[in-house]
Amino acid sequence: MKTWNRVIDNATALRHRLHQQPELTWQEHRTAAVIREQLDGLGIAWRACAETGTVATLAAQSAGRHVALRADIDALPIHECSGKAWSSQVSGVMHACGHDGHTATLMAAAEWLKQHEASLPGPVTLLFQPAEEGGHGAKRMIADGALEGVDVVFGWHNWPAIATGKAVCPDGTVMCANGSFVIHLQGAGGHASQPETCRDPVLAGAAITQALQQIVSRRLAPQEAAVVSVASIVAEAADTVIPDSAEVRGSIRATTTTSRGQVETLISEIATATATAYGVSAQVKHLPRYGATVNHPAPAAEMRKALAAELGLDWRSSTTAIPIMASEDFSYYLEARPGAFALIGADGSPEAPSCHSPRYDFNDALIPIVARLYCRLVGLPFAQTAA
Repeated sequence: MKTWNRVIDNATALRHRLHQQPELTWQEHRTAAVIREQLDGLGIAWRACAETGTVATLAAQSAGRHVALRADIDALPIHECSGKAWSSQVSGVMHACGHDGHTATLMAAAEWLKQHEASLPGPVTLLFQPAEEGGHGAKRMIADGALEGVDVVFGWHNWPAIATGKAVCPDGTVMCANGSFVIHLQGAGGHASQPETCRDPVLAGAAITQALQQIVSRRLAPQEAAVVSVASIVAEAADTVIPDSAEVRGSIRATTTTSRGQVETLISEIATATATAYGVSAQVKHLPRYGATVNHPAPAAEMRKALAAELGLDWRSSTTAIPIMASEDFSYYLEARPGAFALIGADGSPEAPSCHSPRYDFNDALIPIVARLYCRLVGLPFAQTAA
């Protein structure tokens, strides 16, 4: 039987190994092979799920509550600039969100739980999920039976803006719903010296960009937090040419999936009406991404109790505005089963690189903290002694 410190050392080494060989959404074949190799070495039964995902089970015959624990495994198309000894060896791809750390943490918990499997009060399912970064991996995992027999599901994300030793885990919405939109504007191009003969889609795009900012300030109640961001206007042409068409792209964040739908309706109405006023036509396409990540009260209370036991009674971050405006496909699990999701502090200093920064690196000090947290959540008494 390995000591707790040895388990954490192994998980940290695994984290660095995964960090050096990151893989993008739905391309995590090597990552899946490493995860499965590790599970085989631990004697933990597993099955492939949603292609590159893996579902493993402990204490399958136990009669108690069936708990699922989740880690995401995919990386991002970002060139790493962290300067770490274990930096990405794959050009243009890096673990810029900490999914390597989430995976290593769940593996540490898995190893400890396997050593004490006879003491588990109920079955434990380990979800190593692909394609969280926009690929709806959780949805595919659920469709492939990942939550079969599961009573409650827990997950977490490291958060550099929150101080190490602090966390947030509210009842209700913890992370927002998101989506993106594309507005195609069709006008009539021509010579820049003769604007009267044209119908200018660039001018219409600029007007639509301005008008969309009124959604949050004038069309939604002040109590409803939302973000509407125009990220690009594409209208390629020469300096003396007004183009035929233009494209306006952007993203939406909203505290509820319902309010995201309201924002989408308003974007369509405003874009279409504004385009008409400028003599062009607009076609609006909405691409809903993830629904709001909404904690269930009873599991959230369990997770808060475990956080207090692990981090101390002063664990709550009083400076973090909730909900976080970022989004998570853990929302799919919480739509399918009771459960809770926490954001756990990874740094908290003003200069800390955020998730998705090329300078970001996961804080390895979180591995033992969250591994013990997971042990507490499944009811393993050894969590108290794993120090």
